[in-house]
Amino acid sequence: MASKVKNQQRAAFKRYKADVENEGKPFFPHAVFHDTVMSLVVVAVIIGLACVWKFTADGVDPGTLGPLYTAPADPGTTNFVPRPDWFFYFLFYLLRIFKWPETVVLGTVGIPTILLVLLIGLPFYDRAPERRPLRRPVAMVSLILVILSMGVLTWKGATAKETLGSETVALVPKWAEEQGFAGNKVAEEGAALFAESGCLNCHVYLGAGGQNLGAPELTAEGAKNRGVKWQVEHLKCPSCVTPGSPMPSFVGLGDENLTKIATFLEASKGPKGK
Repeated sequence: MASKVKNQQRAAFKRYKADVENEGKPFFPHAVFHDTVMSLVVVAVIIGLACVWKFTADGVDPGTLGPLYTAPADPGTTNFVPRPDWFFYFLFYLLRIFKWPETVVLGTVGIPTILLVLLIGLPFYDRAPERRPLRRPVAMVSLILVILSMGVLTWKGATAKETLGSETVALVPKWAEEQGFAGNKVAEEGAALFAESGCLNCHVYLGAGGQNLGAPELTAEGAKNRGVKWQVEHLKCPSCVTPGSPMPSFVGLGDENLTKIATFLEASKGPKGK
């Protein structure tokens, strides 16, 4: 079987050499000229699109390809939902299938790496000399499966709907009830801001969140009686109030929002009855 494949490969190589001698064209200048022309076409298209964008839009009218500029980014926003570029939507949706932290490594490293290795190895395990697609079942099945899976995942990722912090914001009424600040509007709004601002990425509160970089649990933060002013100053510059703290500054949220979060933290004295 191996000798038959080798003979087929030798015959295919001879046919290729004969075709080059009879009908082939030299790499220089023929192929170089084609590559140069296509490169110029690509650059011309990019320049053309840039000109269309520049001259058909202004600060109000988005024109054909979008506005020249939009409103400045708001560093204090708590409702922005970050999304990747469209060519990462397939990976973005994989992260919705494989949940943190148990199986997220499969979606981020495992599956993409396995597929990439299989794709790189395709020329080594499918070595048939046949060039017609219908007679190369392994290559064609691999191609179809990759296109279908990436297409479906990209579409699902593009149409996925989500709200930042929706899972943790839903816990706010429970927090208010257990901590005893239900009815305190400022504390409840601060709890929602706390959930939306990513604080639970490093802190634990009533069993929710994850403890990273040595961040303390905040369930009974208010029992320390540090005061709203201390909490606000700490949120503005953690390393200034607590030297060596790796916590980032949240000054961009603004004094009003920081005061709400501080009020929530001071109202968090541990579950009632404990």
